[in-house]
Amino acid sequence: MQRVGQQGGISASDGSVPMIELVRGDLPESVHSGHAVLCDAKGSLIAAWGNPAAVIYPRSSCKMLQALPLVESGAAEGLSTAQLALACASHQGAALHVDTVTRWLADLGLDETDLRCGAHEPADRTERDRLIRAKAQPCQMHNNCSGKHAGFLMLARHLRAGPEYVEIDHPVQQAVRAAFEEVTGEASAGWGTDGCSAPNFACSLHGLAWSMARFAAARPDGDARARAMVRLREAMMTAPDMVAGEGRACTELMRAAPGRVALKTGAEAVYVAILPDSGLGMALKIVDGGVRAAEAATVALLARESVLDPAHPAAQRRLGGPIRNWRGVDVGHLRVAAGFP
Repeated sequence: MQRVGQQGGISASDGSVPMIELVRGDLPESVHSGHAVLCDAKGSLIAAWGNPAAVIYPRSSCKMLQALPLVESGAAEGLSTAQLALACASHQGAALHVDTVTRWLADLGLDETDLRCGAHEPADRTERDRLIRAKAQPCQMHNNCSGKHAGFLMLARHLRAGPEYVEIDHPVQQAVRAAFEEVTGEASAGWGTDGCSAPNFACSLHGLAWSMARFAAARPDGDARARAMVRLREAMMTAPDMVAGEGRACTELMRAAPGRVALKTGAEAVYVAILPDSGLGMALKIVDGGVRAAEAATVALLARESVLDPAHPAAQRRLGGPIRNWRGVDVGHLRVAAGFP
């Protein structure tokens, strides 16, 4: 098919449209604009808001694409569902995440020092408090991308490549870029360094949605790539607690629509969704980087596709439900802007 022409990045004249409004009292207090695309596995646009050709960094929303060479190559044979889900995860650093990555590396004869993602405080409160009480520092296992990096290390071992697997010319990242460009259907417009030090390849919203549609339409009796897509898609839906964690939108919304959506966030308000029932893919970017708006817009789109009940508590916490102040008084709510979705 003829692809929508690309443009260079997000700008004030990028064609984004209002998507989510915060209402306080009777007045809209703030508005978040963005771009969103629904696409099928042939690359056809089913629906679009804003500019489908806007070029973005998908950030962690593309971890399924980054994990694709691990599974497609055969390097992931024997990995559990939880490990495959962690390879796609931006996790909380809870004990179940840290313990699973620790065992995974140990099985490879590796340890925390082999990771190249850096350390940060875990988002999981129980694990954070445990570290404080023990007067211990967080390690790289607590990094929200440590599962992805364990997958990179496993692929590097399979490829007999060196230890610096986040370098742009390393065989692991060459394999990731090749898969990324093939599945998005476009040459990457460039790359930047992500928070975890891995390269992050830019693409259009259209290309990102198309890649998710290919995951959605993949069948277990397909070729090696299709089978890899199915394994990753099913792992995310089967183990949503590994993909993010308690209280996180990805985990809660997948639980609210069991087996109907594989959902993944990325930094700076990117969201993607794999919809296997319809064979569609979704990609969304809120241009101001507002996470609350990205979550609300994702709920609106999933409800539009009849994948998610908008009255479910997990949906209401992100769109339509009350916003309460510190005294518990209802002071406002998030709502969709006119014309969306």
